[in-house]
Amino acid sequence: MRKEYSSKPWIMPQPVLIIGTYDKEGNANAMNAAWGGTYDMDKVFIALSEHKTTANLKLNKAFTLSFGTRKTVAACDYVGVVSQKQEPNKIKKAGLTPIKSSKVNAPLFEEFPFTMECEVESFDEEEGILIGKVISVSVDESYIKDGKIDTEKMEFISYDAVNHKYRLVKEEVADAFKVGFTLK
Repeated sequence: MRKEYSSKPWIMPQPVLIIGTYDKEGNANAMNAAWGGTYDMDKVFIALSEHKTTANLKLNKAFTLSFGTRKTVAACDYVGVVSQKQEPNKIKKAGLTPIKSSKVNAPLFEEFPFTMECEVESFDEEEGILIGKVISVSVDESYIKDGKIDTEKMEFISYDAVNHKYRLVKEEVADAFKVGFTLK
């Protein structure tokens, strides 16, 4: 037997995405956005309502997209529940260290080991859909082993929208594009 629920946005796992932008004074801002993902081979999408971040996106046409980790979970949550409009020292209070990207006009944050540097390709304000073109991917060298990125070591987190929890994305279960062939 199954129980039915009304329509809910319960896609799981949802990535914990931190959008980094600069405001008109050049101050770094960060915002947590769970509703996003891959749009194409070199593009990402994020669903956004109006925020300080959206004004920054329109101004600079650039952003960084970092992935939340076990180590950064408190900072990730903080930049999602506190607006820089109300807390000008939000980045410092979150314990984040902004670093200027060499590829786009947006900040990287030292604490996030994996960051995509993006240009705004389009932003539909009415629908709230941001499409970004990935220009570069920046990875902390301490997470690279034998030339490969060790994503398990990064301990990415996801947002569980059903229970309002952050969950660890950790254990490998099979090789993609391989395990299915065992059923042939």
